[in-house]
Amino acid sequence: MKSWQLSTVMLTAVMALGGCSDKNEVGDVSLGLFTTKDIKLEMLSDPKIEGVTCYISHIKADLDLADPSDMSIACRQTGPITLQMLQGIDRSKSGEVIFSTSKSVLFKSLKVRRIYDETNRTLLYVSYSTKESNGSPKHSLSAVPLWGNPVWEQLEQQKREAQSKN
Repeated sequence: MKSWQLSTVMLTAVMALGGCSDKNEVGDVSLGLFTTKDIKLEMLSDPKIEGVTCYISHIKADLDLADPSDMSIACRQTGPITLQMLQGIDRSKSGEVIFSTSKSVLFKSLKVRRIYDETNRTLLYVSYSTKESNGSPKHSLSAVPLWGNPVWEQLEQQKREAQSKN
């Protein structure tokens, strides 16, 4: 196959894949007629804390080998959060990755990590790029406080019980 034919086939495949809609995509904002970059808005449900939904915005560059590292995240409580859910999460300082997607052919990823702030009873969600851009990895943070949620009182009861045993 000649190189121009191979290029045409590759370009057609990339454009076809770029047109495929991801099931988590809730919005697509074009950055203009003369650019191949769009702002993609995706919904992500926390797999262990089903009552939390995160929305991530990031740049998708259909014809580039690497997407820009910029992203933003906003997480909200959209359903019940139970004590059982909280007991099933990683409570270490580094938390756990709940979402990851490739942003380039050169090992750059966008990841979302959940960290539980036990002192303030708040779920923290940080989105970040695994590769530096302009000298620093890009990142964004969102917090979902448990205050006002029925699980808050259950955690308070656990704390009182633990203190009375000591």
